[in-house]
Amino acid sequence: MVEVQRLAAAALGAVLAGRSLDAALAALWQRHPQLAARNRAAIQDLAYGTLRFLSRYEALLEALLDKPLKDARLRPLLLAALYQLEHTRAAPHAIVDHAVRASEALGLTSAKALVNAVLRNFLRHRPRLDARIQRSEPARYCHPQWWIDKLRAQYPAQYAAALEAANRHPPLTLRVNRRRADPAEYLELLARHGIKAEACGPSAVLLGKPLPAERIPGLAEGLVSVQDAAAQLAAPLLDLRDGMRALDACAAPGGKTGHLLEIAAAEVTALDADAGRLERVRANLARLGLGARVVCGDACKPAQWWDGAPYQRILADVPCSASGVARRHPDVKWLRRPTDIAQFARQQSRMLDTLWQLLASGGKLLYATCSVFEEENHGQVARFLERHRDATRLSLPAVDNHSQLPAGQLLPDERHDGFFYALLQKA
Repeated sequence: MVEVQRLAAAALGAVLAGRSLDAALAALWQRHPQLAARNRAAIQDLAYGTLRFLSRYEALLEALLDKPLKDARLRPLLLAALYQLEHTRAAPHAIVDHAVRASEALGLTSAKALVNAVLRNFLRHRPRLDARIQRSEPARYCHPQWWIDKLRAQYPAQYAAALEAANRHPPLTLRVNRRRADPAEYLELLARHGIKAEACGPSAVLLGKPLPAERIPGLAEGLVSVQDAAAQLAAPLLDLRDGMRALDACAAPGGKTGHLLEIAAAEVTALDADAGRLERVRANLARLGLGARVVCGDACKPAQWWDGAPYQRILADVPCSASGVARRHPDVKWLRRPTDIAQFARQQSRMLDTLWQLLASGGKLLYATCSVFEEENHGQVARFLERHRDATRLSLPAVDNHSQLPAGQLLPDERHDGFFYALLQKA
């Protein structure tokens, strides 16, 4: 556990310094290729969990310290240990002991007494400390204050539930490839493997608890794909039909591309500006037994890749703040800044304006984000409609009884992530 604590603290330190958790963990695996799969999973779980509740442990640590830490490496180690004391089944004395030994492994022998005292004081005075930090909204909701304020202003009746949902472990949902399997039959297959699951959409299966990819029956064979239930709404909403010409802009890693082709025998172009991520699109299509034209290019620069023939359907799953999927990427809460939202909105506007030029008359464009912020969603669409008089926003059907969907905005809950959809038709 000492090594797990030490390396998880290193990953946390990188995130606190401004690096994404994915990049921090990738660098960690590269530096320590000898790590067993079990230890990698433990390090990842510890880093994710601590970041999910970071502002709570920052507040607790501030209350426990008499003066600032002399060495910055101690902070992520103590934060991770506090998370372990609250959220893991390991014996408290073992967590404290391993944290002390981890500080020694970091070369901070003089800090051993401090680490021991901070963690043991937390265990002794936890109720009092908890009552004290509850006065702080970031500590209570485990989100930055600006994020809390924005959601409260935009969703006064729902913001608290949305914040709470964003702190839970995300559900694991599968999309059944209807070209290869029937959802009811796949549920029976899961039952034979002793895996609890339920249908939660036309092709969606919600697992009772998350499983490693290698333990999901039929995943490698292309019977199913891992895809959140909210993300699975995109392909049906686009209303793609056999023989149509369609563009999936910002397609990587290919989940929605695959879903489009599972629904219709269409001519689909999967576009993305990241050549490395396009390899995942190709791999996913090959696993599903489907084919698309995979193109590396910038959606805002169609002259570099477009053949000039209009598309009848366009899926614009644009870059965004990812505020609706923070429980899957908890580092987003701490890396995002309020000014980032306006920058994303400007990028989205450019992309929408450009893609609109590629849409055939009478065609449909589905604008999608995994954001919960109004500036990227309803506000973005309203500004687009003001600029483009040939655009009409179509009503969305309540697919699979999603009561939030007709309004376009889904907030995160126990069954799906936060997502936004707007279906636009060209005159």
